[in-house]
Amino acid sequence: MAYFTHLECASICGAGPFDPRERHFLCPSCGLPLLARYDLTAARAWSRDSLVGREPTMWRYREMMPLLPGDVPVSLGEGFTPLRHAERLGQSLGLSRLFIKDESLNPTTSFKARGQSAAITRAKALGATTIALPTAGNAGNAAAAFAAAAGLACQVFMPRDAKQPFIDECRLYGATVTLVDGLITDAGRAAAEAGRGLGWYDVSTLKEPYRVEGKKTMGYELAEQLEWTLPDWIIYPTGGGTGLVGMWKAFAEMEAIGWITPGRRPKMVSVQASGCAPIVRAFETGAEKAAPWENAHTSADGLRVPKAIGDFLILQAVRESGGTALAIDDSEMVRDMLEIGRLEGISAAPEGGASLSAIRALVNDGRIGANDTVVLFNTGGALKYLDVLKDPSMTETSAIERSGD
Repeated sequence: MAYFTHLECASICGAGPFDPRERHFLCPSCGLPLLARYDLTAARAWSRDSLVGREPTMWRYREMMPLLPGDVPVSLGEGFTPLRHAERLGQSLGLSRLFIKDESLNPTTSFKARGQSAAITRAKALGATTIALPTAGNAGNAAAAFAAAAGLACQVFMPRDAKQPFIDECRLYGATVTLVDGLITDAGRAAAEAGRGLGWYDVSTLKEPYRVEGKKTMGYELAEQLEWTLPDWIIYPTGGGTGLVGMWKAFAEMEAIGWITPGRRPKMVSVQASGCAPIVRAFETGAEKAAPWENAHTSADGLRVPKAIGDFLILQAVRESGGTALAIDDSEMVRDMLEIGRLEGISAAPEGGASLSAIRALVNDGRIGANDTVVLFNTGGALKYLDVLKDPSMTETSAIERSGD
């Protein structure tokens, strides 16, 4: 059975409950994200032992996913990615328990497959015929692929300077791609204007309640792969931040149903690019929300998000966990994506490289200890970013030039 019951506002507004059998996007009272909620009391009857023998996808946790009776997941085999003990890389940093959660092995080679699988499952169940979203790249690729699998049309809006592999892959899956001058925020405005009155189902980050549910399965997987313990640190590259928000939600759910020990959650580290670091700035100044970042630029397209709608949820998770937020230069992240490849044979996007750079900084500061259990999230593969490897010494200046800022 599934324990999915309703939606409610994620903010202090607390509006709800909202019926998940109807389409809901942002909270009608305050305009902030809605989150899926479950009957956690009834879910205490759900045993971890029931996972034995289940399919190695994120839908192995279907009881705590947004499914209603009769719903069938739209799946391409996403999730249950390897948690690799990175011994050589750890040795280079003086860490005995460094792990890489390798999301590059998802369909369309990134963690975005998780969120789009969940979102498009609900979109199809709610009668959508066309899904739409703005994207910097990987989310659009995943949306296009899962829309194709669901038999839905897909409208993707991208910044005009998006890398060509992202554009081509959307078209591979039959999506209509519209290129927009500016950043992902500009693409979002263009998508909203183009779809007004057409009934398109918006699968933008946290503007619908279900992508975060797919992303939260990374938290369930970490606990299962670490034999129902959690690491000391999670190092997570943050653009829209649904993965970090989702994992924090997963830890709360697992505590409530008795799967993990309460009060032993990881320190969450939000990693951004120096050229686009609104969460880092808000964290450092003590702000509850992040002001938009002007002239955002970075070679890591997934980190070029000048304003995240769920910024308050990201900051809340980082602060409640005792974690931190760090900004990384493009030259550092490119160097470290090469380091991950050289020492571990893992294809890492610049976002994964940024996570390694953050670990290096925290080790050097003495915050991460030699025996701490540390999980580095490699959120996508390198093949769509091969242009940055032509010049491993790339500077912030060249990143600005590439972005046209």
